[in-house]
Amino acid sequence: MKIAVYGNRSQDAFRPRLAAFFDMLVSRDGVEVFIERSFLTYLTQLLGQAPRRAQPVDELPDGIDVVISLGGDGTFLRAARWVGQLGTPIVGLNTGHLGYLAAYRIDEGRLLIDTLLSGNFPVEHRTLLRITDAPIPFDYPFALNEIAILKKDSSAMISVDALIDGWPLATYQADGLLISTPTGSTGYNLSVGGPIVAPTAPNWVISPIAAHSLTMRPLVVNDASSLTLTTTSRTSSYLVAIDGHSIPLPVGSTITVRRAPFTVAVITRPDHNFADTLRRKLLWGQSPVQG
Repeated sequence: MKIAVYGNRSQDAFRPRLAAFFDMLVSRDGVEVFIERSFLTYLTQLLGQAPRRAQPVDELPDGIDVVISLGGDGTFLRAARWVGQLGTPIVGLNTGHLGYLAAYRIDEGRLLIDTLLSGNFPVEHRTLLRITDAPIPFDYPFALNEIAILKKDSSAMISVDALIDGWPLATYQADGLLISTPTGSTGYNLSVGGPIVAPTAPNWVISPIAAHSLTMRPLVVNDASSLTLTTTSRTSSYLVAIDGHSIPLPVGSTITVRRAPFTVAVITRPDHNFADTLRRKLLWGQSPVQG
């Protein structure tokens, strides 16, 4: 099996567990290990030596069976961007805070390796958003979590005219507007009052950020829809953020958001499901602690 690892370069607190994990990984018969070059440089400095038999790579090589994202949810998003349209399954090994996208914790490294080598693991295909027709090209116009239209000046709200499939939907006057995938519904979308959506549901969520009207509420739409957004403001520009990577666009410009033509393959645990993940990681339905 060929396994590539993409990691977060701020994991000093996990040094002993990282060393143990890579010792286990490279010692397995029939496993070839490839590590993204900048992460391998970091590991070499942290551990005092590079993991044995690990090969440095810049781009993801052809023929990789699995990518391990080692870090938190932000690392997972960057790993998905690294994989791009190749369709290689990604599994998260969490060393972050919440690690909602990660199926395993760093202390479950042996379990993860055994599961991967057994071939007995479920894969969910997660949809992405894609920006088209923007006045400035994005180097990677795809979002696994969300696309955010944001005000650039802290004192000036923005106005976003939204069309859905060519029909007027609303004019959102707010600090911003969020278009979230089901995968991203538990992130920024949840924090602004949007609903949680099952990760494989064929939907998006459109959620205003600090709306200046009581009639503006989050809206769930079919992910086959096309959303056209024209943004105006008193300032000269606004921000468009794709999974946290933002660029300024001129006020009055229009972007179109559609479903991407590919999905991200996410490895989940054989012994868990969506409801269980909600209970374990978001403490879903638990009663307040009694004092």
